[in-house]
Amino acid sequence: MATSQRPAHVLAGVLGTMGVLHFAVPKPFDGLIPASLPGSRRAWTYGSGVAELTIAAAVAAPRTRRLGGLAAALLFLGVFPGNVKMAVDASSKKAPAPQQAMAWARLPLQWPLIAWALKVRDNA
Repeated sequence: MATSQRPAHVLAGVLGTMGVLHFAVPKPFDGLIPASLPGSRRAWTYGSGVAELTIAAAVAAPRTRRLGGLAAALLFLGVFPGNVKMAVDASSKKAPAPQQAMAWARLPLQWPLIAWALKVRDNA
């Protein structure tokens, strides 16, 4: 039985949407970049947007889907420290409770994203 391509297409859509948002509304992403990284936060935001768009294209194309799925899993793992920073910042800056809750709730969601990307890779 053939494996459905829907999970790969949806993953590509999610990554592509997030990649576009890095350019359309970069300010929220700038806040995730640690100040200790060299260069401007905006350059890192744009670079990560390019990475997400590139990985989206790799996941969307059947010939590169296996590599794209692995790259997506590594990307989701790589952005985890930024999500931790966002949650800590929201708490330390006394952001509104809903914003703090949302920031902390994102953390455990990284693991299903990683599993999804690896499943796409394995089904390629």
